[in-house]
Amino acid sequence: MPTAHLDPRFSSPGATGPSWESVLAGLAGADLYWIVTVRRDGRPHVTPLLAVVLDGVAHFCTGPTEQKAKNLEHDPHCSLLTGCADRSESVDIVVEGTAVRVTDEVRLQRLADEWLRKYGEYWRFVVQDGAFRHGSDSLRGEDPGIAYVFEIVPGDVFAFSRGETYSQTRWNLA
Repeated sequence: MPTAHLDPRFSSPGATGPSWESVLAGLAGADLYWIVTVRRDGRPHVTPLLAVVLDGVAHFCTGPTEQKAKNLEHDPHCSLLTGCADRSESVDIVVEGTAVRVTDEVRLQRLADEWLRKYGEYWRFVVQDGAFRHGSDSLRGEDPGIAYVFEIVPGDVFAFSRGETYSQTRWNLA
């Protein structure tokens, strides 16, 4: 179990951060995420995407010709973010880490099952040659594009809690 470090500079007096379990639940339960990767020239690239959490680890997929895949080929460091776009009672979560491609077909099948459970038929994948392909019975059956799957090996995880009490909590997992 990682240890939480509350940053008093960005936390209300007497604040306590969320539990690690609640952060993992929030990460797993989010519907939309943003990923930040770095282009070859050093500029950031940010794009929304879908992700799943399996065995406590965040995963995402992308086509091999998409900008984020090209960026990760050059520099595997990335950040995955999710949260709420207003100041209401909520928690924003940031996972900073390294993207590692998943090619083990047993694990990929478990991930495909999780994508289907979480996002429905449009995200039905077939595991083939160490990657995902959209299944013929998915809504994208006419365009069975390939998708590489990545896990994010976390270095730091941040939780930013808002509402009556603000807090910034960091867990170092490296």
